Amino acid sequence: MSVPLYLFTGPEIGERSDAVEELRKRFEKKFGTLDVHKLYTSESSISDVVSLLMNGTLFAAFRFIVLSNAETIKKKEDIELVSEWISSNDGNSALILISNEISVDKKLESLVPKESKKIFWELFQDRKEQWLRSFFQRENFKITDDAITSILELCENDTLSLNRECSRFFVCFEKDHIISAEDVENILSHNREENVFTLFDAMTMQSSATERFEKSLEILQKIRLSNESNGVQLIAGLTYSFRKLLIWYSLVDNNVPSQFDLKIKGFASKKAQEQCRRACALWNKHDVMRILALLAEIDISMRSGGAALEEIFLQLLVYSITVKKGENIEKFTEPFAC
Repeated sequence: MSVPLYLFTGPEIGERSDAVEELRKRFEKKFGTLDVHKLYTSESSISDVVSLLMNGTLFAAFRFIVLSNAETIKKKEDIELVSEWISSNDGNSALILISNEISVDKKLESLVPKESKKIFWELFQDRKEQWLRSFFQRENFKITDDAITSILELCENDTLSLNRECSRFFVCFEKDHIISAEDVENILSHNREENVFTLFDAMTMQSSATERFEKSLEILQKIRLSNESNGVQLIAGLTYSFRKLLIWYSLVDNNVPSQFDLKIKGFASKKAQEQCRRACALWNKHDVMRILALLAEIDISMRSGGAALEEIFLQLLVYSITVKKGENIEKFTEPFAC
């Protein structure tokens, strides 16, 4: 019997999500009703995940667990727990490891059968354009080249984000409407939903530190009023963005990277490249490492301090990143004393 452990990595979230859903349907067809759990390593310990995998359920024949942020699984004892579950598996559960990174810890990866691993690379620019045309054509809409360019400049370029953002057009216009660049500006730019990635983008704005702080704080407040207000997940998203910036530094430090190198590291889009260039003008590699350390510190503080202090920790974090280049928050708590 094949090992019920899967590893799906890479920045193309849409195709990766489709693969997880296809796998879920396959198990559902085989076993009937599934007990499905979607977990994050920042919120669930590996021992708890393995306990779920090994314990049966009264209401379903099979337990299907999707665990995100798998790149953070590095401890020897955690990897050993996963290995022990594989050895004792009774065929009634499956674990799907998810990561936006390209790879995870080598010892963890070695536990996954070759046929159960897949990297979902970011699409090249021409494939994104083709995807958008096909997306609108399926719904009987047409779209201009300028509109496609505008969409790719305004949206995260994975297909999940593009699907979510572009679906708005279908409730705003009649079928056979030709989507123009002006339509994109009206629908996406003026009514855009804020998330951790738009927050990071605002932090890289080419403006004064005060303006970056004020804009970032405004976006943070909008996020906190939305369904994506979980502070721990916000920290995880910013950590991912700054880790990617370190990868960018490793690509451009000593040479001009090829298009292939940019693609496999998740920088195929011109928007992502421009964002990284702006970020590098604000934070050097040492600053980025200091910001990552601060993010880890804030994460621990929020977990121990509870929900009551979450808002102030997040505001201090935004202030430190945009104004103080990641300095420890204890050095400048005075502006928030009120």
